[in-house]
Amino acid sequence: MKKNSLNGNRYGFQLTIKELLANSKLTAGNQEIVYRDKMRYTYSDLFERINRLGSALAGLGVKRGDTVAVFDYDSNRYLESFFAIPMMGAVLFTVNWRLSPDQIEYTMNHAEADVILINTDFLPLLSSIRGKLKFVKKVVIFSDSDQAPKTDAAYDAEYEELLAAASPDFEFPDLDENTKATTFYTTGTTGLPKGVYFSHRQIVLHTMSVCIGVSGHDTPLRFSTSDVYMPITPMFHVHAWGFPFIATMMGVKQVYPGKYEPEMLVKLIAREKVTFSHCVPTILQMIVVSPIAKQLDLSAWKVIIGGARLAKGIAVAAINLGISVMTGYGMSETCPVISVSNLKPYMKNFDNEQKSDIAIKTGMPIALVDVRIADGDGNFQPNDGKTTGEIVVRAPWFTKGYHKDPEKTEDLWRGGWLHTGDVGYMDQDGYIQITDRLKDVIKTGGEWVSSLDLENAVSMHNAIQEAAAIGVPDSKWGERPMLLVVLKPEFRNDGITSEVLKSHMKSCAEQGAIPRYAIPDQYIIADDIPKTSVGKVDKKRLRALYTGAI
Repeated sequence: MKKNSLNGNRYGFQLTIKELLANSKLTAGNQEIVYRDKMRYTYSDLFERINRLGSALAGLGVKRGDTVAVFDYDSNRYLESFFAIPMMGAVLFTVNWRLSPDQIEYTMNHAEADVILINTDFLPLLSSIRGKLKFVKKVVIFSDSDQAPKTDAAYDAEYEELLAAASPDFEFPDLDENTKATTFYTTGTTGLPKGVYFSHRQIVLHTMSVCIGVSGHDTPLRFSTSDVYMPITPMFHVHAWGFPFIATMMGVKQVYPGKYEPEMLVKLIAREKVTFSHCVPTILQMIVVSPIAKQLDLSAWKVIIGGARLAKGIAVAAINLGISVMTGYGMSETCPVISVSNLKPYMKNFDNEQKSDIAIKTGMPIALVDVRIADGDGNFQPNDGKTTGEIVVRAPWFTKGYHKDPEKTEDLWRGGWLHTGDVGYMDQDGYIQITDRLKDVIKTGGEWVSSLDLENAVSMHNAIQEAAAIGVPDSKWGERPMLLVVLKPEFRNDGITSEVLKSHMKSCAEQGAIPRYAIPDQYIIADDIPKTSVGKVDKKRLRALYTGAI
């Protein structure tokens, strides 16, 4: 079809990422996008920069089906890449730069990445594996400095110079909605990283459904065009949970913090009046215990928590600071959002304790997601708030499988449902509650103990900053629970001992929060708890450290 004409063949409207920009082009041209204290521009500038990036990449030889790998912090450049690369018909590969060099080398070769866009901070990493990358032809660098980077690493262009020389009038092609748009790799806990992938259609459907899930409920957590959005989740991690697509479609002011530095995060929240974010529990915990947080008015800040269960102690602390919190649930394979813990209208006037009980639930399925609870034989269980089983799900945007791995794909989708590996139940109000990961359930004397319930119970002690529960071998019971905790700084010389913690857990059992047989026998007070590359507690490593098991 010719540009600016009605001539040509009929075009069956396709659900492509390009269409997510249509509304904000009409309504949000003067809205702002901010990158740290480095850059501030409008949506009109964004659209031009997306065009220039498409033109520049085409000039480097990128064509339909090629894979472009991005190594960066949360930035405006990443946002531009979220759109320009898939809109060309190429595949956006968001690289988890927290993986080991060997793992990154594996994912780059497995994905057959052709071009790299990379922050200069990661050039030493690239240099260490560059000779082993089999498919890379071009490297473009991102730099926050006006000076040329001091590096021996070879590169072909600098991003801003490349955009300045490119055409602002690049015309993105009309694509089939089933064209592959993005790929990235799950870290998992066993074996090599697994590649998942999503089409344009899947990303658009996920964007629309999550938008309904967070914007269509009249609650304090509602996301609207008057909000100011700042991700505190790496953009390499499942498209930053899809929110850059949602925010851009809505025309919301966006703030990108770059490298996560507590002072910069707090500064941006205050200066730019940030009202909507998402992060893992460890980031929220870091903020709520920060002395700076107590000096700020955070009553307008709404935060979605995902990646791990939100402990009630953290939820209560956040709500007491005026922060509105809710849990989101999903996984890399689901693009990622499956559910969000919206308050129902009658819950608006709940007190903070009641709101925290809702906030820590896994949530209600968003539109177009079918969730069931299945037993070990694949039989669906009642939604009675007590019968547990594996959470199995279906939706039109879930990955069709793992890249080049039909065996694991078949296991993921056995029986026609995506198997999450999470154990939980659903109540009559439609709220899901995860009780544990299948592999993290502690099996003691024929009973199953939820490690998450133990972590939640101990987090209610005032001295606890974070906690992790694992099962350790026991000759009599098979396994027994062990609790590892990190104390808040002000309690580290305050006489908190294993006996104090066990007394607290006994009290929780007496109140019915946990069964008596679940009270841990061992308590370890640690300086820190190891995390995975995406901020989750690394229980595989904990089991190896404390039990010799994996």
